[in-house]
Amino acid sequence: MNPSVILEVKQLTKSYPNGSGMLTVVKDISFQIESGSSCAIVGPSGSGKTTLLGLCAGLDQPTSGEVHLAGTNLGALGEDGRAQVRNESVGFVFQNFQLIPTLTAVENVMVPLELRGQKLVRDEAVRLLERVGLGQRLGHYPSQLSGGEQQRVALARAFINRPKVLFADEPTGNLDAETGHLVIENLFALNASLGTTLVLVTHDMELARRTQRVIRLKGGAVVNGE
Repeated sequence: MNPSVILEVKQLTKSYPNGSGMLTVVKDISFQIESGSSCAIVGPSGSGKTTLLGLCAGLDQPTSGEVHLAGTNLGALGEDGRAQVRNESVGFVFQNFQLIPTLTAVENVMVPLELRGQKLVRDEAVRLLERVGLGQRLGHYPSQLSGGEQQRVALARAFINRPKVLFADEPTGNLDAETGHLVIENLFALNASLGTTLVLVTHDMELARRTQRVIRLKGGAVVNGE
């Protein structure tokens, strides 16, 4: 794989059994994404966007085809191996925040580095929360934060392990337009300053146009790929 390519997808297909046989939700998709670039995956509901993102991140396994992430063929690894690649190279931001309700904002941000066994990570978590405008909310629990604040905590958590690739699945899907705009500004600012590759699924074409490349899906296949 070209060393400048951080994510390579080769003839990726994903099918699930259903009542009448097999349902194919991702069909023979191939593309490459260069390190440090940004890419949006767009398409109507049911077009396979979230499934494709999960396959790229090693959260699911394809029926056929290959995913090479950060120089590693995910298909050659077991579940533990894929989890290790994610822990070392990947950050996630989801539509529904996925914060741990019993941890404060700063404790939620510290989790990825603590899972690696690193110590003294609070200062880095505080710094990231300050960068997304939450320096005064460090001790607040998710239930005490607005949706936009929770998503900014999730952003800080996603970047704390300096991921090579950040996968974002509808990061503004549960937010109003003004709050979503603030979250996206935070996302692109952190992405640019840390040199992370950004792969994001979105329905928002205005957001998609801010990325360097748009991959359009329809019926599980790529249409007008660039």
